[in-house]
Amino acid sequence: MMMTLITLVLCIGILISALLATYVKRRVAAVVSAGLTGLFASVTYVILSAPDVAMTEAAIGSGITTVIFLFALSKTKGEADE
Repeated sequence: MMMTLITLVLCIGILISALLATYVKRRVAAVVSAGLTGLFASVTYVILSAPDVAMTEAAIGSGITTVIFLFALSKTKGEADE
């Protein structure tokens, strides 16, 4: 029962951070929210007994992807965040 509740809270966290990444105005905040989505997914996979998938999600989904997006944002010259 407790594991189900923790999994449900993590899944709600995934949905909230994904919606936040979609609707937030600042680009850096959107990238960080997308990384947070991957982090919540990684913890969910650990709870659901899939450690190999969790390590991959943590390394690629929330780690490398966030760094690459932040690097690309720093190199992009466009209109400033509102």
